[in-house]
Amino acid sequence: MRLSAVTQEGFARLALRRYGKFWGYYHISTLAFENLLILITEFIGMTAGLVLLGLPLWLSSVLCLLLVVGFVLFTGYWTKERLALFLGVLNVIFLVVAGMTHPSMSAIGHAFAAWNVPTELQDGVMWFVIATVGNAVAPWMIFFQGSGTVDKGVTAKELRLGRIDTALGIIIQVIIAAGIIIAGAALHGHVQNMSDSGPADMISAFNDVAGRWPAILFGLGLFNAGFLASITVSLSSSWSIAELFGWSKSLNDKISQAPKFYAVYIGSLVLAAIAILIPNLPLNYFSVIAQVIGGILMLPLLIFMLLMTSDKKLMGEYRTKRFGKLCGWSMVTLLVGLTLASFWNTFFQ
Repeated sequence: MRLSAVTQEGFARLALRRYGKFWGYYHISTLAFENLLILITEFIGMTAGLVLLGLPLWLSSVLCLLLVVGFVLFTGYWTKERLALFLGVLNVIFLVVAGMTHPSMSAIGHAFAAWNVPTELQDGVMWFVIATVGNAVAPWMIFFQGSGTVDKGVTAKELRLGRIDTALGIIIQVIIAAGIIIAGAALHGHVQNMSDSGPADMISAFNDVAGRWPAILFGLGLFNAGFLASITVSLSSSWSIAELFGWSKSLNDKISQAPKFYAVYIGSLVLAAIAILIPNLPLNYFSVIAQVIGGILMLPLLIFMLLMTSDKKLMGEYRTKRFGKLCGWSMVTLLVGLTLASFWNTFFQ
Protein backbone atom coordinates (compact mmCIF):
# COMPACT_ATOMS: atom_id res chain seq x y z
CA MET A 1 0.00 0.00 0.00
CA ARG A 2 2.79 2.45 0.94
CA LEU A 3 4.74 1.64 -2.23
CA SER A 4 1.81 2.39 -4.54
CA ALA A 5 0.54 5.37 -2.54
CA VAL A 6 3.93 7.09 -2.87
CA THR A 7 4.76 6.10 -6.46
CA GLN A 8 1.17 6.01 -7.82
CA GLU A 9 2.07 2.81 -9.68
CA GLY A 10 1.13 -0.82 -9.08
CA PHE A 11 3.67 -3.51 -8.23
CA ALA A 12 3.77 -5.07 -11.72
CA ARG A 13 4.44 -1.77 -13.47
CA LEU A 14 7.15 -0.83 -10.98
CA ALA A 15 8.89 -4.20 -11.39
CA LEU A 16 8.82 -3.81 -15.18
CA ARG A 17 10.12 -0.25 -15.10
CA ARG A 18 12.90 -0.83 -12.58
CA TYR A 19 14.04 -4.39 -13.25
CA GLY A 20 13.19 -5.01 -16.88
CA LYS A 21 10.72 -7.00 -18.98
CA PHE A 22 11.79 -10.41 -17.66
CA TRP A 23 10.81 -9.68 -14.07
CA GLY A 24 7.73 -7.75 -15.08
CA TYR A 25 6.38 -10.64 -17.15
CA TYR A 26 7.59 -13.19 -14.59
CA HIS A 27 5.51 -11.62 -11.84
CA ILE A 28 2.43 -11.38 -14.05
CA SER A 29 2.65 -14.93 -15.42
CA THR A 30 3.18 -16.51 -12.01
CA LEU A 31 0.41 -14.36 -10.53
CA ALA A 32 -2.05 -15.38 -13.27
CA PHE A 33 -1.21 -19.07 -12.80
CA GLU A 34 -1.47 -19.04 -9.03
CA ASN A 35 -4.63 -16.94 -9.10
CA LEU A 36 -6.28 -19.46 -11.41
CA LEU A 37 -5.55 -22.25 -8.92
CA ILE A 38 -6.98 -20.14 -6.10
CA LEU A 39 -10.10 -19.33 -8.12
CA ILE A 40 -10.67 -23.05 -8.67
CA THR A 41 -10.61 -23.59 -4.89
CA GLU A 42 -13.04 -20.70 -4.38
CA PHE A 43 -15.49 -22.17 -6.89
CA ILE A 44 -15.23 -25.50 -5.06
CA GLY A 45 -16.40 -23.79 -1.89
CA MET A 46 -19.11 -21.71 -3.55
CA THR A 47 -20.70 -24.64 -5.37
CA ALA A 48 -20.65 -27.01 -2.36
CA GLY A 49 -23.87 -25.77 -0.76
CA LEU A 50 -25.72 -25.55 -4.07
CA VAL A 51 -24.80 -29.14 -4.90
CA LEU A 52 -26.17 -30.29 -1.53
CA LEU A 53 -29.42 -28.51 -2.34
CA GLY A 54 -29.74 -30.82 -5.33
CA LEU A 55 -28.41 -28.65 -8.14
CA PRO A 56 -26.05 -30.36 -10.60
CA LEU A 57 -22.44 -29.24 -10.40
CA TRP A 58 -22.47 -27.61 -13.84
CA LEU A 59 -25.51 -25.49 -12.98
CA SER A 60 -24.04 -24.53 -9.61
CA SER A 61 -20.83 -23.46 -11.32
CA VAL A 62 -22.72 -21.38 -13.90
CA LEU A 63 -24.79 -19.64 -11.22
CA CYS A 64 -21.68 -18.80 -9.19
CA LEU A 65 -19.96 -17.52 -12.32
CA LEU A 66 -22.88 -15.24 -13.18
CA LEU A 67 -22.99 -13.80 -9.67
CA VAL A 68 -19.27 -12.99 -9.56
CA VAL A 69 -19.32 -11.56 -13.10
CA GLY A 70 -22.39 -9.55 -12.14
CA PHE A 71 -20.28 -7.68 -9.61
CA VAL A 72 -18.60 -5.68 -12.39
CA LEU A 73 -21.99 -4.35 -13.54
CA PHE A 74 -22.13 -2.05 -10.51
CA THR A 75 -20.74 1.24 -11.79
CA GLY A 76 -18.09 3.18 -9.93
CA TYR A 77 -15.33 2.28 -7.50
CA TRP A 78 -17.35 3.52 -4.52
CA THR A 79 -20.30 1.21 -5.16
CA LYS A 80 -18.11 -1.84 -5.77
CA GLU A 81 -16.01 -1.13 -2.69
CA ARG A 82 -19.06 -0.83 -0.42
CA LEU A 83 -20.49 -4.06 -1.79
CA ALA A 84 -17.19 -5.85 -1.18
CA LEU A 85 -17.05 -4.48 2.39
CA PHE A 86 -20.59 -5.73 3.01
CA LEU A 87 -19.59 -9.20 1.83
CA GLY A 88 -16.58 -9.06 4.13
CA VAL A 89 -18.78 -8.25 7.13
CA LEU A 90 -20.89 -11.33 6.37
CA ASN A 91 -17.88 -13.50 7.24
CA VAL A 92 -18.96 -13.04 10.85
CA ILE A 93 -21.18 -16.04 10.06
CA PHE A 94 -18.19 -18.27 10.85
CA LEU A 95 -17.98 -16.85 14.39
CA VAL A 96 -21.69 -17.59 14.85
CA VAL A 97 -21.18 -21.17 13.68
CA ALA A 98 -18.18 -21.55 16.00
CA GLY A 99 -20.38 -20.47 18.93
CA MET A 100 -23.14 -22.86 17.91
CA THR A 101 -20.73 -25.81 18.20
CA HIS A 102 -20.41 -25.01 21.95
CA PRO A 103 -16.60 -25.08 22.04
CA SER A 104 -14.78 -25.81 25.28
CA MET A 105 -12.61 -22.84 26.23
CA SER A 106 -10.43 -25.10 28.38
CA ALA A 107 -9.86 -27.41 25.41
CA ILE A 108 -8.94 -24.42 23.24
CA GLY A 109 -6.52 -23.21 25.89
CA HIS A 110 -4.99 -26.67 26.18
CA ALA A 111 -4.56 -26.85 22.40
CA PHE A 112 -2.50 -23.65 22.51
CA ALA A 113 -0.48 -24.71 25.55
CA ALA A 114 0.20 -28.29 24.38
CA TRP A 115 0.44 -27.69 20.64
CA ASN A 116 1.80 -30.61 18.65
CA VAL A 117 1.79 -32.00 15.13
CA PRO A 118 -0.23 -35.22 14.66
CA THR A 119 1.97 -38.20 13.76
CA GLU A 120 0.24 -38.74 10.42
CA LEU A 121 1.02 -35.15 9.36
CA GLN A 122 4.62 -34.86 10.54
CA ASP A 123 6.15 -35.83 7.19
CA GLY A 124 4.38 -33.01 5.39
CA VAL A 125 4.23 -30.40 8.14
CA MET A 126 6.59 -28.02 6.33
CA TRP A 127 4.34 -27.96 3.29
CA PHE A 128 1.36 -27.12 5.48
CA VAL A 129 3.33 -24.31 7.15
CA ILE A 130 4.20 -22.84 3.75
CA ALA A 131 0.57 -23.31 2.65
CA THR A 132 -0.52 -21.35 5.73
CA VAL A 133 1.90 -18.56 4.82
CA GLY A 134 0.66 -18.60 1.22
CA ASN A 135 -2.92 -18.35 2.44
CA ALA A 136 -2.34 -15.60 5.00
CA VAL A 137 0.02 -13.48 2.85
CA ALA A 138 -0.79 -14.46 -0.73
CA PRO A 139 0.87 -12.88 -3.78
CA TRP A 140 -2.46 -11.64 -5.13
CA MET A 141 -2.88 -9.50 -2.00
CA ILE A 142 0.23 -7.47 -2.85
CA PHE A 143 -0.94 -6.83 -6.41
CA PHE A 144 -4.54 -6.20 -5.37
CA GLN A 145 -3.72 -3.72 -2.62
CA GLY A 146 -1.20 -1.86 -4.75
CA SER A 147 -3.48 -1.49 -7.76
CA GLY A 148 -6.49 -0.77 -5.57
CA THR A 149 -4.56 2.00 -3.83
CA VAL A 150 -3.85 3.68 -7.16
CA ASP A 151 -7.39 3.19 -8.49
CA LYS A 152 -8.95 4.64 -5.35
CA GLY A 153 -6.62 7.65 -5.48
CA VAL A 154 -4.85 7.09 -2.14
CA THR A 155 -1.70 9.20 -1.82
CA ALA A 156 1.17 9.43 0.65
CA LYS A 157 -0.91 11.92 2.67
CA GLU A 158 -3.40 9.12 3.53
CA LEU A 159 -0.76 6.59 4.64
CA ARG A 160 -1.80 6.75 8.27
CA LEU A 161 -5.41 5.90 7.45
CA GLY A 162 -4.23 3.24 5.01
CA ARG A 163 -2.14 1.59 7.72
CA ILE A 164 -5.09 1.62 10.13
CA ASP A 165 -7.28 0.09 7.42
CA THR A 166 -4.69 -2.64 6.73
CA ALA A 167 -4.16 -3.37 10.44
CA LEU A 168 -7.91 -3.73 11.03
CA GLY A 169 -8.17 -6.08 8.07
CA ILE A 170 -5.35 -8.24 9.43
CA ILE A 171 -6.89 -8.47 12.90
CA ILE A 172 -10.36 -9.28 11.58
CA GLN A 173 -8.93 -11.90 9.21
CA VAL A 174 -7.21 -13.69 12.09
CA ILE A 175 -10.37 -13.61 14.24
CA ILE A 176 -12.49 -15.04 11.41
CA ALA A 177 -9.85 -17.71 10.71
CA ALA A 178 -9.88 -18.68 14.40
CA GLY A 179 -13.66 -19.06 14.22
CA ILE A 180 -13.36 -21.35 11.20
CA ILE A 181 -10.74 -23.48 12.96
CA ILE A 182 -12.88 -23.78 16.10
CA ALA A 183 -15.95 -24.67 14.02
CA GLY A 184 -13.97 -27.23 12.05
CA ALA A 185 -12.60 -28.79 15.25
CA ALA A 186 -16.16 -29.84 16.12
CA LEU A 187 -16.01 -32.24 13.15
CA HIS A 188 -12.88 -34.02 14.38
CA GLY A 189 -13.55 -37.75 14.35
CA HIS A 190 -16.89 -37.33 12.58
CA VAL A 191 -15.67 -37.24 8.98
CA GLN A 192 -14.17 -40.36 7.44
CA ASN A 193 -11.33 -40.00 4.94
CA MET A 194 -10.82 -36.36 5.84
CA SER A 195 -8.05 -35.97 3.25
CA ASP A 196 -10.50 -36.96 0.49
CA SER A 197 -13.42 -34.94 1.82
CA GLY A 198 -14.56 -31.67 0.27
CA PRO A 199 -16.64 -28.67 1.42
CA ALA A 200 -19.89 -30.53 0.74
CA ASP A 201 -18.78 -33.30 3.11
CA MET A 202 -17.99 -30.69 5.78
CA ILE A 203 -21.46 -29.15 5.48
CA SER A 204 -23.11 -32.58 5.75
CA ALA A 205 -21.00 -33.37 8.80
CA PHE A 206 -22.10 -30.14 10.48
CA ASN A 207 -25.70 -31.19 9.95
CA ASP A 208 -25.01 -34.48 11.76
CA VAL A 209 -22.87 -33.04 14.56
CA ALA A 210 -24.30 -29.60 15.31
CA GLY A 211 -27.66 -29.51 13.59
CA ARG A 212 -29.34 -28.08 10.53
CA TRP A 213 -28.81 -24.37 11.14
CA PRO A 214 -25.05 -24.54 11.80
CA ALA A 215 -24.74 -26.55 8.58
CA ILE A 216 -26.78 -24.00 6.61
CA LEU A 217 -24.83 -21.07 8.04
CA PHE A 218 -21.49 -22.75 7.41
CA GLY A 219 -22.52 -23.38 3.81
CA LEU A 220 -23.56 -19.74 3.43
CA GLY A 221 -20.24 -18.69 4.96
CA LEU A 222 -18.29 -20.79 2.48
CA PHE A 223 -20.26 -19.35 -0.42
CA ASN A 224 -19.80 -15.78 0.77
CA ALA A 225 -16.07 -16.23 1.42
CA GLY A 226 -15.58 -17.81 -1.99
CA PHE A 227 -17.66 -15.08 -3.64
CA LEU A 228 -15.62 -12.28 -2.09
CA ALA A 229 -12.29 -14.00 -2.75
CA SER A 230 -13.23 -14.67 -6.38
CA ILE A 231 -13.85 -10.96 -6.88
CA THR A 232 -10.60 -9.80 -5.28
CA VAL A 233 -8.38 -12.50 -6.79
CA SER A 234 -9.76 -11.89 -10.28
CA LEU A 235 -9.32 -8.15 -9.88
CA SER A 236 -5.69 -8.60 -8.85
CA SER A 237 -5.07 -10.42 -12.15
CA SER A 238 -6.97 -7.97 -14.34
CA TRP A 239 -5.56 -4.86 -12.64
CA SER A 240 -1.96 -6.11 -12.87
CA ILE A 241 -2.13 -7.38 -16.46
CA ALA A 242 -3.89 -4.23 -17.66
CA GLU A 243 -1.36 -2.08 -15.85
CA LEU A 244 1.57 -3.93 -17.40
CA PHE A 245 0.25 -3.46 -20.93
CA GLY A 246 -1.04 0.07 -20.42
CA TRP A 247 -4.75 -0.72 -20.79
CA SER A 248 -7.59 1.19 -19.16
CA LYS A 249 -8.01 -0.44 -15.76
CA SER A 250 -10.22 1.53 -13.39
CA LEU A 251 -13.28 0.19 -11.61
CA ASN A 252 -14.79 3.58 -12.39
CA ASP A 253 -14.74 2.60 -16.07
CA LYS A 254 -17.68 0.87 -17.67
CA ILE A 255 -17.08 -2.38 -19.56
CA SER A 256 -17.16 -0.50 -22.86
CA GLN A 257 -14.44 1.86 -21.59
CA ALA A 258 -12.06 -0.85 -20.35
CA PRO A 259 -12.92 -4.00 -22.34
CA LYS A 260 -9.52 -5.71 -21.99
CA PHE A 261 -9.44 -5.11 -18.23
CA TYR A 262 -12.86 -6.68 -17.75
CA ALA A 263 -12.07 -9.44 -20.27
CA VAL A 264 -9.22 -10.65 -18.06
CA TYR A 265 -11.49 -10.45 -15.01
CA ILE A 266 -14.29 -12.45 -16.64
CA GLY A 267 -11.96 -14.81 -18.52
CA SER A 268 -10.16 -15.97 -15.39
CA LEU A 269 -13.50 -16.69 -13.74
CA VAL A 270 -14.74 -18.66 -16.74
CA LEU A 271 -11.60 -20.84 -16.72
CA ALA A 272 -12.05 -21.61 -13.01
CA ALA A 273 -15.76 -22.39 -13.45
CA ILE A 274 -14.93 -24.82 -16.26
CA ALA A 275 -11.99 -26.41 -14.42
CA ILE A 276 -14.08 -27.72 -11.52
CA LEU A 277 -16.23 -29.64 -14.03
CA ILE A 278 -13.26 -31.78 -15.15
CA PRO A 279 -13.99 -35.38 -14.05
CA ASN A 280 -11.79 -36.84 -11.28
CA LEU A 281 -9.95 -33.55 -10.79
CA PRO A 282 -8.10 -33.71 -7.41
CA LEU A 283 -9.95 -30.73 -5.96
CA ASN A 284 -8.58 -31.11 -2.42
CA TYR A 285 -5.07 -31.34 -3.80
CA PHE A 286 -5.67 -28.04 -5.59
CA SER A 287 -6.75 -26.43 -2.33
CA VAL A 288 -3.43 -27.18 -0.65
CA ILE A 289 -1.07 -26.87 -3.61
CA ALA A 290 -2.46 -23.43 -4.52
CA GLN A 291 -1.51 -22.14 -1.07
CA VAL A 292 1.91 -23.85 -1.17
CA ILE A 293 2.67 -22.23 -4.52
CA GLY A 294 1.54 -18.91 -3.09
CA GLY A 295 3.93 -19.27 -0.16
CA ILE A 296 6.86 -20.08 -2.46
CA LEU A 297 6.04 -17.26 -4.88
CA MET A 298 6.03 -14.79 -1.99
CA LEU A 299 9.84 -15.08 -1.83
CA PRO A 300 10.73 -13.03 -4.94
CA LEU A 301 7.81 -10.68 -4.29
CA LEU A 302 9.01 -9.89 -0.78
CA ILE A 303 12.57 -9.39 -2.00
CA PHE A 304 11.51 -6.96 -4.74
CA MET A 305 9.17 -5.16 -2.36
CA LEU A 306 11.90 -4.73 0.25
CA LEU A 307 14.31 -3.43 -2.37
CA MET A 308 11.82 -0.94 -3.79
CA THR A 309 10.41 0.32 -0.49
CA SER A 310 13.97 0.82 0.81
CA ASP A 311 15.04 2.84 -2.22
CA LYS A 312 15.46 6.48 -1.18
CA LYS A 313 15.27 7.73 -4.77
CA LEU A 314 11.93 5.95 -5.30
CA MET A 315 10.32 6.43 -1.89
CA GLY A 316 11.97 9.56 -0.53
CA GLU A 317 11.05 10.22 3.09
CA TYR A 318 8.65 7.27 3.04
CA ARG A 319 11.34 4.63 2.49
CA THR A 320 11.56 1.67 4.87
CA LYS A 321 13.59 2.42 7.98
CA ARG A 322 16.15 0.15 9.63
CA PHE A 323 13.70 -1.74 11.87
CA GLY A 324 11.35 -2.38 8.95
CA LYS A 325 14.22 -3.72 6.87
CA LEU A 326 15.25 -6.03 9.71
CA CYS A 327 11.71 -7.44 10.00
CA GLY A 328 11.34 -7.78 6.25
CA TRP A 329 14.59 -9.60 5.62
CA SER A 330 13.93 -11.84 8.62
CA MET A 331 10.65 -12.91 6.99
CA VAL A 332 12.46 -13.60 3.72
CA THR A 333 15.09 -15.69 5.53
CA LEU A 334 12.41 -17.66 7.37
CA LEU A 335 10.48 -18.38 4.19
CA VAL A 336 13.65 -19.46 2.38
CA GLY A 337 14.43 -21.83 5.24
CA LEU A 338 10.93 -23.32 5.22
CA THR A 339 11.03 -23.83 1.44
CA LEU A 340 14.45 -25.51 1.50
CA ALA A 341 13.43 -27.72 4.44
CA SER A 342 10.26 -28.78 2.61
CA PHE A 343 12.16 -29.73 -0.54
CA TRP A 344 14.73 -31.63 1.54
CA ASN A 345 12.05 -33.62 3.40
CA THR A 346 10.19 -34.35 0.17
CA PHE A 347 13.00 -35.39 -2.15
CA PHE A 348 15.91 -36.46 0.04
CA GLN A 349 14.31 -38.31 2.96
